[in-house]
Amino acid sequence: MNFFESIVLGFIQGVAEFLPVSSSGHLAIFKTLFGLEDVGLAFDLMLHLGTLIAVFIVYRSDIWELIKEGLAIVADCCRNTARFCSNKFKGGSYEYVKIVSTAYRKFVMLVIVSTIPTGILGLVFKKVFNLDHPSLIIPGIALLITGLMLSIVDDIPNGGKTPKNTTYRNAAVIGIAQGVATLPGISRSGTTLTVGLLNGLDRSFAVKYSFIMSIPAILGANILEIKDMFEPANRISSGEFINYLVGTAVAAVVGYICIKTMLVIVRNKKMKYFSYYCFAMGAVAIAAYFIK
Repeated sequence: MNFFESIVLGFIQGVAEFLPVSSSGHLAIFKTLFGLEDVGLAFDLMLHLGTLIAVFIVYRSDIWELIKEGLAIVADCCRNTARFCSNKFKGGSYEYVKIVSTAYRKFVMLVIVSTIPTGILGLVFKKVFNLDHPSLIIPGIALLITGLMLSIVDDIPNGGKTPKNTTYRNAAVIGIAQGVATLPGISRSGTTLTVGLLNGLDRSFAVKYSFIMSIPAILGANILEIKDMFEPANRISSGEFINYLVGTAVAAVVGYICIKTMLVIVRNKKMKYFSYYCFAMGAVAIAAYFIK
């Protein structure tokens, strides 16, 4: 992979990860059509790192609060455990601390609940569909499905739910949707946003939730694949590493711009235009599968 190709792949990752057109689907199509199937696993991991950096920058204040409240949840759980042991075995009468006592603590718990089904489905689909080297027919059909979802999302009424009144059942359903979106061609942001709105989430919160809940999912998937980077077939040279860094930087910068753009698009209900694009790209991928 040369310098120019790394820039193009970084651009595709940054755009398609946050705009509802499926980064995995577009990367799979681009790699197949331009003969880049041998692009290393390390590059895919670094591209995802770039888009994670974009999420952290845009939502840095929210993420910082989530980290603080997450640590506070752990501390309060330990405190309650100690009080339970004291009450149970030493005759104490200590009152227990309420764990989920703020909106950000509820947000933390919602993300945890969403991440569980995402992880399970991601592992299952990776085994069943060979997601490392998918056939063009998979992203082609999946992009058509994404197009159908995006064609209805603008018409979904704003439910108004914020972290305080979003249920754990809502979070689990959105997590299942994110797990399904591990299929190349199914847009993660488009799917989680659509399902979030169908579960009554406020539009602004649905976008924020969609992007922030991607952090543990992407980190978890990358951690599981880090060991594969040290296999001989996946090792990279110093020259390739420079190209990988460039692709990562491009993904981060473009991703930041696209997150900001996505907020405006959802607020103004312009998602249907992406459905047309997904229909077109899905048709191209399917046609290329039968022609090639």
